[in-house]
Amino acid sequence: MKFWKYLFMACLLSGTAQAQDQPMTHKQSMKHAAEMTMNTVPKEGGQSGFAAIQEIVVLLEANPKTDWSKVNIEALREHLIDMNNVTLEATIHTVPMDRGMTFEVSGKDDVIGSIQRMVIGHVQTMDGVDGWKLTATKSLNGALLKVTPPDSNSLVKLRALGFIGILTRGLHH
Repeated sequence: MKFWKYLFMACLLSGTAQAQDQPMTHKQSMKHAAEMTMNTVPKEGGQSGFAAIQEIVVLLEANPKTDWSKVNIEALREHLIDMNNVTLEATIHTVPMDRGMTFEVSGKDDVIGSIQRMVIGHVQTMDGVDGWKLTATKSLNGALLKVTPPDSNSLVKLRALGFIGILTRGLHH
């Protein structure tokens, strides 16, 4: 039932619900939402990690040049777990520097390994891109990420992005 409630709200918020002189009853609202979605396919398969994997599988299957001997969907699943752990479970302590920032990223249990893999991997991929200097070291409970942007305007951007924004930069995920 929740799905229909959110779908109806999405219709209202997107301006697709019909304007009427009288407010719709709940039954009319549900019927309208159902009619609006009869020919619509959901864009996410119910859970974001599952949907991301499903999207990749669809793309791989659609490409006749896919070399299945090089595909490792389980590795993608494990990376998505790391991304989830770092995004939602890690604790971030930000320490401003003269020309940058240090992010002390920590966690417990499995989150520690996720932090270390994500931060070290991100630095290996993104250090030097667009003049941004990134260094990382493992810590007992996670990792330290030092970020030095190329100029003072980028320092303002760094402050706005924070740790998780820095991790999202680049299309390597």
